[in-house]
Amino acid sequence: MFANYDIGLDLGTASVLVYVKGKGIVLREPSVVAIDKNTGKALAFGTEAQNMIGRTPANIIAVRPLRDGVISDYGVTMRMIKEYIDKVSGFRFRKPRLVVCVPCDITEVEERAVFDAGMQAGARNVYLIEEPLAAAIGAGLDIYRPSGNMVVDIGGGTTDIAVISLNGIVESTSLKIAGSEFDEALIKYVKVKHKILIGDRTAEELKIRIGGVYPMKEEREEEAKGRCLITGLPKTFTITSSEVLEAFEEVSSAIVEEVHSVLERTPPELVGDISQNGIVLTGGGSLLYGFDKLICARTGIYARLAEDPVTCVAVGTGKSLDDIANLQTGVMRTSRKVYL
Repeated sequence: MFANYDIGLDLGTASVLVYVKGKGIVLREPSVVAIDKNTGKALAFGTEAQNMIGRTPANIIAVRPLRDGVISDYGVTMRMIKEYIDKVSGFRFRKPRLVVCVPCDITEVEERAVFDAGMQAGARNVYLIEEPLAAAIGAGLDIYRPSGNMVVDIGGGTTDIAVISLNGIVESTSLKIAGSEFDEALIKYVKVKHKILIGDRTAEELKIRIGGVYPMKEEREEEAKGRCLITGLPKTFTITSSEVLEAFEEVSSAIVEEVHSVLERTPPELVGDISQNGIVLTGGGSLLYGFDKLICARTGIYARLAEDPVTCVAVGTGKSLDDIANLQTGVMRTSRKVYL
């Protein structure tokens, strides 16, 4: 299909998005791999593997090889990347160049793991781009201007907050607090208040349907099922949007406090630019109701959602493929580029 092509990879904790140059986003799959413990063989990837969670025999496990935005299982990650590269490329005469986005505070060891995994998966060259830069590009911001822009990227495993100007990151931080922490907070809340244990999938569904971090105009409620901690039997209960808001308060406040902290460290001139340009929210976590309103209320700076928050990082990673020849300015970490 593609004899000579480049690939952008949004390697997220919750999902993987693959961008092929000239084609756009061609693949979107959960970051899950099903493994046979006896043989070590990968049995399924993505959606197929995710559907196995909680339903597998003892010899099969469904694992997420990435944690907090970085690789936690190198071997499984390498196989997952290879599977997706092969899936979108088909037969090819030349290995692809691969751009992978990473958290902005990634360590050299973690960088090397991502780089090596990409090379072992069949890439010709591997480049790394920091997630806030990719998100800014995907959101349509002009990162080359001498003007401050702030991006808050709330993913599945990390929240990256950065002030960008002149094609580089001026101030940034990366939190191990993101979408999965909202799920965990809701599980704990239901356990304490309703004495019911719910699973990760139920928590995520409730988060999507009635979750919010700012009071809604109209109260919402949703029925859910779990296991009663008193009787040990299945039980149906009703939870309201106000309860979910209460469950999410600690996590959302931690994110907003870091936004405030980054602003405090930012040069005054750039803070003035951000006040004028506003704060841009990207990532699936930013879709929680009221995140823009909450940040605006706490900082006094207008905040807005990007046009398509979920795909911003993947699109930005893909668009940066056009600038591979001009990467010495720091959009990507070119020090780990290798020619084979």
